[in-house]
Amino acid sequence: MSLLAALNPPQREAAKYLDGPLLVLAGAGSGKTRVITHKIAYLIGECGYKPGSIAAITFTNKAAREMQERAAKLTQGVNTKGLIVTTFHSMGLRMLREDAKFAELKPAFSILDSADAAGIVSEILKTTDKQEIRRAVSRISLWKNELKSPAAALATAEDDNARAYAKIYDRYDATLRAYQAVDFDDLIRLPAELLDTHAELREKWQNRLRHILVDEYQDTNVAQYRLLQKLTSVRAAFTAVGDDDQAIYGWRGASADNLRQLNEDYPHLHVVKLEQNYRSSVRILKAANSLIANNPKLFEKRLWSDLGLGDAIQVMPTKDDEHEAESVVMRLLSHKFQHRTEWRDYAILYRGNYQARIFEQALRNEKVPYQLSGGQSFFDRAEIKDVIAYLRLIANSDDDPAFIRAVTTPKRGIGAATLEKLGQVAATLHVSLFEAVFSAAAASQIGERQLAPLVEFCNFINRMEERVPREPAGELLNDLLKTIDYEVYLFDQDDQRAAQNKWNNVLEFAAWIAKKGEEDEKDLLQLTQTIALITLLEGREEEEPDAVRLSTLHAAKGLEFGHVFLVGVEENILPHRDAVDEGRLEEERRLMYVGVTRAKKSLTLSYCSRRKRARETVACDPSRFIDELGDDVRQPEKPSSADAKASGSDRLAALKAMLG
Repeated sequence: MSLLAALNPPQREAAKYLDGPLLVLAGAGSGKTRVITHKIAYLIGECGYKPGSIAAITFTNKAAREMQERAAKLTQGVNTKGLIVTTFHSMGLRMLREDAKFAELKPAFSILDSADAAGIVSEILKTTDKQEIRRAVSRISLWKNELKSPAAALATAEDDNARAYAKIYDRYDATLRAYQAVDFDDLIRLPAELLDTHAELREKWQNRLRHILVDEYQDTNVAQYRLLQKLTSVRAAFTAVGDDDQAIYGWRGASADNLRQLNEDYPHLHVVKLEQNYRSSVRILKAANSLIANNPKLFEKRLWSDLGLGDAIQVMPTKDDEHEAESVVMRLLSHKFQHRTEWRDYAILYRGNYQARIFEQALRNEKVPYQLSGGQSFFDRAEIKDVIAYLRLIANSDDDPAFIRAVTTPKRGIGAATLEKLGQVAATLHVSLFEAVFSAAAASQIGERQLAPLVEFCNFINRMEERVPREPAGELLNDLLKTIDYEVYLFDQDDQRAAQNKWNNVLEFAAWIAKKGEEDEKDLLQLTQTIALITLLEGREEEEPDAVRLSTLHAAKGLEFGHVFLVGVEENILPHRDAVDEGRLEEERRLMYVGVTRAKKSLTLSYCSRRKRARETVACDPSRFIDELGDDVRQPEKPSSADAKASGSDRLAALKAMLG
């Protein structure tokens, strides 16, 4: 039986097509992951491609892991060692690690997280104003995503403001080079630039990778597009899978124009459309098609489904935000009671994170378990970042942010004044803080008593570094935690319960390092670079709890739920006021489309007549998108407010009696 027998005709065409560049336009719920995984299996199993010559690139670790697992199932009994299924950033890291010298980096370079980057910008600006720092950081990020160097940013600056940001970018870039560090955007920017300027590198990678598959192509930015272009060369053996109707990351530098660009750069581009949806009912798709038809189209496509007509889409007007939260939760409870569903079948989706709080409260009041998407990542916790600072310093002693965090946690009697003097020595000598500790200048300018704990600390780090290639990562980390007395430090800092929670997190992290080191045969140095790319502990989100999902529309992309409540569907929220003012209405409509197409069986939209804003209450209008969903949407007659109040509390009492 052929590997591709389980696919529908357009899916099969996409999986078999190998005559050049291919664009698969995959509508929501049309089985794009299926196409990619079957194509990988087909290339290895039936076309004789070596696994190591195929790369499938996605945007998130979770998508990469799911793809890897599904491809493994399809290629059972076939050796797939070397197959690359990875994210854009991990692919860039892999290339930089291998060819660090071309970027004037040592292989043990550090990857700075967003907090480190913000810290450096804060130093340059001499301010702690979070908004000002955020503006500068995002400006630098957009320039890097457009492959603009600091010099190019300065040359093309349109006003004094942009010129000021370009100068900050220049100093930020110089600081990173001094630290032998890169930030997230550099993991794409540097490989793209290196492939552009070094022909031998370009040939090496082009010969190694014979077919590249890219998921969520509409979310790529300029740097990612260039990187792919350089990797695929004149052969252009690639499969790009995307949906122009789900391009919702323009604000982050993603360019839906990359789909148009493909058409221009590759005149022989073959296009396959996947229009059969395996997720939603006919009514939901009809509304989604009607909505998105208001956007201009690069490629025409209409989703269809044979999953039956389904429930009518409900629109629920509410008095204010509290009434909205209560009404949504009551309707959810009543639906669950009638249909005997599970909590995990439900999602409440909103435009902005700030909308979640009132729904959390309403769910807690009714003792409904819920899970918040985009909560704090495991690796963002202070105790985990403390331990990672040590690992980063062991991997790269030039990493100044890691040095400052590690040397002061736990406290070692090294005060701010001593560190300031050390900073001056390092700046004069143009070396890292770590190197400055051992300099003659430090010995003469910092008192012996103050310098001794610094020297002791650095010697300890050096001893650890020597052990890295010889010893398993897990043992080394446990030894480190013992030597620095980290457990004692936590219990000194916090009350018993909080300290125990933090220490448990550290133990879980140490166990994960040990397991990952064994499974992937990586030492502590390689794992430290990998950690920088993982935002959530692998395996943490695998066991989906039985809970209602609360999520922003952006974070819900790629997910599906039996029953969706789309809340706050009002002018100024969805579409967002700023987006309308800045001419980004089409992207907001695509965001609404993403929300609608998350639903499998039922969809309920809600909006308020009034809403609390800061200290006042403002009047709200239903979103224009509700009318654009077409005429098959059930809008209730508006009752008078007294009736609404009465019927609301009657219904609540009746429902509670029924549940009780």
